[in-house]
Amino acid sequence: MKILADINTRKSDIFIFLCFLLAAALLTWAAYAAWVNFRTSPPYVDRDRFPVGGFDISSHNGDINFKAAVSDGMEFVWIKATEGVTFKDKRFTANHEKAGKAGLKRGAYHFFRFDKDGVEQAINLLETIGDRALELGVAIDIESSGNPEGINEELIKERIASMVEYLNLRGLAPTLYCNKADYYKYMVDSFPGNSLWICSFTQDPISAPWTFWQFNHKGSVKGINGKVDLNVFGGTREEWSDFISKQQYKANKSVNQL
Repeated sequence: MKILADINTRKSDIFIFLCFLLAAALLTWAAYAAWVNFRTSPPYVDRDRFPVGGFDISSHNGDINFKAAVSDGMEFVWIKATEGVTFKDKRFTANHEKAGKAGLKRGAYHFFRFDKDGVEQAINLLETIGDRALELGVAIDIESSGNPEGINEELIKERIASMVEYLNLRGLAPTLYCNKADYYKYMVDSFPGNSLWICSFTQDPISAPWTFWQFNHKGSVKGINGKVDLNVFGGTREEWSDFISKQQYKANKSVNQL
């Protein structure tokens, strides 16, 4: 009987220990989830200070009711067009057309691949946008996330520079998108003539001058199923009109050069 009692006691101890491990694991996961949520929680954005709001999309956002988005106060949209040297977003053409009919100002963005030649990536973007109207012009999405590791940093900078320079020569000075870490790693002081589109979840996005601020990765917009990235233009309505007029000119000039 004593042996059976000892066995039962050990089973009980093991059960309690396993429960303790499970509870510890759940608490650790909850703490990590709360920390991630805190880091990516959107800051307060004063819409009196930044009155022009918009969003950015790719094929992952599915079919979008752009008219509903406009009724929700959205005024512009960055639409994914390309990635690397061959990839073309399957919804770019439809998204571009529908967004324009809804009255949104449109821009096309390219996801930059660290392991591909910059000029070839620029050509992929230009061939994809063709002669389509782009009120915001084009943007290059530069971020370490989603890119392969182990590529020489100076080589990455050279490839970014070659894409930027090629587009500049074609009359489409690109807006450059990145988060703060990648800005200071790959871009700081390198492209003074190009607009900055910064991704930041802090109240003050960055000390450098910026044009667009992506402040929320989990936003909600009418006409879009699921979460979507939210952005604001970093200026007044008068500055917004000035930005659009300059970008539209560059877009038209670029089309004439193709």
